[in-house]
Amino acid sequence: MPGNRFSRSKKRNSKPLVFALSMTLIGSLCVGGVIFFENEKPTIAFENPVNIIGQESSIDIIVSDQKSGIQSIRVLMKQDNLEKEYFTVSNTRRGYGFNAGPSLEKENISLNIKDAGFKEGNAQLIVEATDFSLAAFFKGNTTRFVAEVAIDITPPKISILHSAQYISSGGSGLVAYQVSDDAIEHGVQLNDVFYRGYPVQNGSENMYNAFIALSYDSENIETAVVMATDEAGNITRNNFVPILKNRKIQQDRINVGDTFLKKKLPEIELRYPELKGDPLEKYLYVNETIRRQNNAIIRQYSSTSLEEKLWEGRFLRMPGSLRAGFADHRTYYFQNTAIDKQVHLGVDIASIKKAEIRAANRGEVVFAEYLGIYGNLVLLDHGQGVFSLYSHLTQIDVEVGERVDKDKRLGLSGTTGMSGGDHLHFSMLVNGVFVTPVEWWDSRWLQVTFEQPLSNIKIKS
Repeated sequence: MPGNRFSRSKKRNSKPLVFALSMTLIGSLCVGGVIFFENEKPTIAFENPVNIIGQESSIDIIVSDQKSGIQSIRVLMKQDNLEKEYFTVSNTRRGYGFNAGPSLEKENISLNIKDAGFKEGNAQLIVEATDFSLAAFFKGNTTRFVAEVAIDITPPKISILHSAQYISSGGSGLVAYQVSDDAIEHGVQLNDVFYRGYPVQNGSENMYNAFIALSYDSENIETAVVMATDEAGNITRNNFVPILKNRKIQQDRINVGDTFLKKKLPEIELRYPELKGDPLEKYLYVNETIRRQNNAIIRQYSSTSLEEKLWEGRFLRMPGSLRAGFADHRTYYFQNTAIDKQVHLGVDIASIKKAEIRAANRGEVVFAEYLGIYGNLVLLDHGQGVFSLYSHLTQIDVEVGERVDKDKRLGLSGTTGMSGGDHLHFSMLVNGVFVTPVEWWDSRWLQVTFEQPLSNIKIKS
């Protein structure tokens, strides 16, 4: 019968559809199971190796889960029966499936060990991370990372052997001290500058000196402390109390004329093509921006020094009269109008044309090339943080890396850079801080400030 044939045909045609729907449903369930019940655990890593924990250490952890995302993180320390939780975070689920939580978290965690009651010895640093998977009976996949660490809460020992009693703004001084064997970094923090300690020449073991300085614009001494840090991050701080001697500020007037601009700007423009505008605008850019850039480069080169103390005795002064002093406050005038203010970070010594420029003391050449307002410049590292600078040279006769003796010829004086006449601009620096050269030229000052105190502590030891 026709009706029956149609009914049987309809039933036969529906079977593939039912099968397809069933397969689709099964496939969806499988995919959903893979997504919702994924079993890939979070990963945990330390940004830096963690072997020793000190009194107030910190750790940087990186937790990652690229599928369902991070649900929670927990950090704790365990020693015998003592356990303390230092960090915990729980994220809010933002959906189901992948990316239900953040895929990456970086955390810096402070560990106050001593106040928690932990003692020196072995302990366990435990980090736990759980993701948003519905696996493990809807609890999520959990990774538990256990690091075996040693707790060290005894800071290094410092004994101050000598500290500067007086120091001037723009002046230098000395601190000498002894530290215990466990100190891996030590030195002097004076205001906002850290002065690394170097071995005392011919001194006892663990005896160090730090040559320190105060910036010319220092109005007070806020921080004066000898510091030492051990491998666990424990820090010892011993204060000393130097007296600040303020120096008189010298005011100076500099007239800038059209002739000077026409003479000097082409030289600068060859090396600084970014100069724009009229001659006065270009000059101001040089005097402000390029000056600042140049000084930053000088500080960079003079902030890392040789371990060995190369210099001995007073620093030589080039013959000639002083044309400008250290830290003179200059006001620049153009057509009788004040246009700028700067501070002169060295001394200018008059010379005959192309006079021989010689090393003020034994040192190593770390810079020997053209540098903006300074023109041709030579920078010597005398070791243990002390540097000397020679600029406006018309000729450089030494190369970077060359060791030079005191009175060795470095080049010839000139007018390169922003110099209006042939002279030597000479600077002294201590760990990147410009200081007055006058002290370093004075044999009596050097003896009282450095040589005698170091001699005394070596005798006592």
